[in-house]
Amino acid sequence: TTSRMEAAVGAGASAADDAAAEAAAEAAKSSAPVTGKVDYTDLPCPVKYEEMQREMLMSLKADNFEGARFDYNKQLNQKFFLSHGFSMTSQEVPAQGGQIIKIPTSTYEFGANVVDQNYMLVGRVLTDGRVSGRVKYDFSDWLSFKLQSTKETGFSQVMFDADFKGLDYQAQFKCGNGQFYGVNYLQSVTPTLSLGGEGFFLGGQNKSGVGFAARFADDKTVATGQVATTGLLSLTYCTKVSEKAMLASDFLWNWNQRSATASVGYDYILRQCRIRGRIDNHGVVSTYLEERLNVGLNLIISAEIDHQSKNHKFGFGMTVGE
Repeated sequence: TTSRMEAAVGAGASAADDAAAEAAAEAAKSSAPVTGKVDYTDLPCPVKYEEMQREMLMSLKADNFEGARFDYNKQLNQKFFLSHGFSMTSQEVPAQGGQIIKIPTSTYEFGANVVDQNYMLVGRVLTDGRVSGRVKYDFSDWLSFKLQSTKETGFSQVMFDADFKGLDYQAQFKCGNGQFYGVNYLQSVTPTLSLGGEGFFLGGQNKSGVGFAARFADDKTVATGQVATTGLLSLTYCTKVSEKAMLASDFLWNWNQRSATASVGYDYILRQCRIRGRIDNHGVVSTYLEERLNVGLNLIISAEIDHQSKNHKFGFGMTVGE
């Protein structure tokens, strides 16, 4: 009996030693640095080349306006939407001595939208004579076409786009009136970095240009850089401070004109409202507030202060409908 007890104790001690050894091995594995390799054959698909700066545009380029604005959106069925827009604003006319004369004006805009799983039709008509339309059709998961046209007094434009979406790249071909042709391409080279370029030819003005771009994007930060032979250098940076707040900045340099602009701003989203603000190197301060008063009812307040040119703007708007 004594030998059996000693054997049992020895077996238990051996099992305990094995468990301790396994625990120590697991702890060593967890404490060891993780050096995961990047699978370059399975990179994410980047954004479109023309949407590289979309985070900065959403934060810094709010639709500031002056005067009063009222928008009404009506959904007739799952695919058909109507929109009505009324605005009372002022048209700025340059005067002598750098002064600006504001002429009161008002417009009404009627819009119709048809949205389906594979296509989208958008049309706009304004009382001042402007007409615009856009057609988008998704031929497949990797190919889509878009045609847009704009007509106003003394100006008209037609543009056709063909978008190609691959597993880890996006490409686009463009052509329009005035003998305009353009192409761009953006390729993911790492899970967070995309590189690309663009080129265009404008036969009507005998102009051409080439540009290159880089975009870095992770869970909290988006940074972009673009340079073109037309003389433009653009840099943007956006960072997510929290789930509700984002900070953004941009820099644009035109070395042909020896001019540069820079701005910083914020984008703060609360439960019932969203507020965006920015200040640029000219001292122009702007704020844009959107508040949800009720289901389908939003309040909009816009303000812009420019002490240098003494051009201050304030706007009030309401949006009814989703």
